[in-house]
Amino acid sequence: MHPHHDTTACLEQLRTALEANGITLPSLGIDMPTFAAGYTAPPLIALGNCNAAAAQALITALRKAADR
Repeated sequence: MHPHHDTTACLEQLRTALEANGITLPSLGIDMPTFAAGYTAPPLIALGNCNAAAAQALITALRKAADR
């Protein structure tokens, strides 16, 4: 198994969960400097930039989840 498989799987699960809430983060991806580095820690997931509408949708989804 590729050492970054867990990070890639997590990224895809995050993308799917966001899409299920109508949220798209166009810059969502694996942080390339941490992916390419020889660190023992797994690479970081870069949430990236988004517009205000996407940020508001994310806020709404997180608040809804917090109220459960």
